[in-house]
Amino acid sequence: MQDFIFYLKLGWEHIISLDALDHQLFVLALIAIYSYNDWKKILILVTAFTIGHSITLALSILDIVRVSSNWVEFLIPVTIVLTSLGNILMKNKKNGLMKLNYYLALIFGLIHGMGFANTARIMIAKSQSIFFPLLGFNIGLELGQIVIVFAILIILFISLKIFKINKKDWILFVSSGVFALSLKMALERIPF
Repeated sequence: MQDFIFYLKLGWEHIISLDALDHQLFVLALIAIYSYNDWKKILILVTAFTIGHSITLALSILDIVRVSSNWVEFLIPVTIVLTSLGNILMKNKKNGLMKLNYYLALIFGLIHGMGFANTARIMIAKSQSIFFPLLGFNIGLELGQIVIVFAILIILFISLKIFKINKKDWILFVSSGVFALSLKMALERIPF
């Protein structure tokens, strides 16, 4: 049980810490097109991301998949660039993008899962079962994402209801900001 709690805290910190800006930006870009009334859809969406993240993390820990950390650190912001760019280009076709987002969250979650793989591979001993460490980590990650999602939804609610910001302007503003930050990260991490 102590190991489970340790990995749960590790998963929480993986998404909540200041070092997790790339994950936080991805979650923001992913949900920017949704409304606060869509909170159930959003929770399913971030769970799809966690599933993708867990699959690759497990495959990496088991040493079935191994990708250079330089490439992973580059690809993570690229996924954020693509997600936010999709929001900008498709802001008038929100429904089509919402359906696509579930697949993107799962696929991009596979890439993000490799970001923690090297650290996890070192921490989880070969003789140790990976089930409880992975379960704890992913529950911590999911709880952290839920906190981030609800913080974003509160900001969205205040922006739309109190400050009367237009939803399309919200999507454009948030997605453009995320695009700029993630593009800068991607350019700084080009692995050549």
